[in-house]
Amino acid sequence: MNYKTSDNTERQPRTVQRGSEPLTGRGKKTKLPQIALLAALAAGTLPLTAYGIDDAELAKNALNPIAAMISVPFQFNYDRGMGADGDGSKSVLNIQPVIPFSLNGDWNLISRTIVPLIDQRNMLPNGGGDASGLGDVTQSLFFSPKKPTASGWIWGAGPVLLLPTASKSQLGAGKWGLGPTAVVLKQADGWTYGVLGNHIWSVAGSSNRNDVNATFIQPFVSYTTKTLTSFGVNTESSYDWKGKQWSVPINLTVTQILKVGKQPLSIQAGARYWADSPENGPKGWGFRLNFTFLFPA
Repeated sequence: MNYKTSDNTERQPRTVQRGSEPLTGRGKKTKLPQIALLAALAAGTLPLTAYGIDDAELAKNALNPIAAMISVPFQFNYDRGMGADGDGSKSVLNIQPVIPFSLNGDWNLISRTIVPLIDQRNMLPNGGGDASGLGDVTQSLFFSPKKPTASGWIWGAGPVLLLPTASKSQLGAGKWGLGPTAVVLKQADGWTYGVLGNHIWSVAGSSNRNDVNATFIQPFVSYTTKTLTSFGVNTESSYDWKGKQWSVPINLTVTQILKVGKQPLSIQAGARYWADSPENGPKGWGFRLNFTFLFPA
């Protein structure tokens, strides 16, 4: 990916324009951009480019789901239009730590965990079906080459596990699940594009609960500017082979790399539209907020 930050240290000619600079102190003038720069530094939220740091590689890794970098995303999703009468809503905070392990000189093992904290309201008629708590944990392990292919593709594959950790029956499937997962992507000239997918079959669990047989597929594309702002679109589609129905949210997002003190941080906001969903699933528009702590090696 060929986008880089730059440190522009060239001095500009000093100009005096009455009315464009406030007087400070003993008649001295302070430029407004300097005030903004100092304020941003004091707040600790200045974009990394303004620090003069070349963080193109950090921005690339933040968009790579199997990058060899520890990251801890906190992803909040809100959806509505759910339940039997369409008055239901669901809020989900996904805590998604990504931890890489070096296996040898050629291979990494990337651990990706999704821990959902769920709050759902009015899922049943007359305001019933409220529940809050922990949902089922999904654990993915990707074996990934340390170097891209000769044509620049990055890939990883391995197992995915569904763990019946839900604190309430309404918040999980009540089944142990297992299956394959894989991801392939390419990053070049500011673009990141690829697809991540998995399939989970239930292998054990409560006999009173429906079996799990579900496919998940997430094509994604984003473009990152020289200021480390990324504009992206993806779908996180799933198909329930038992119920023979799709769930297809389309996510439109904007992501910015920042630095809070010495801590790199990715902040994302976006809207999501449900192109398809089960009868009692979400409808219309929802939104997403994502804060990711980045720990480059």
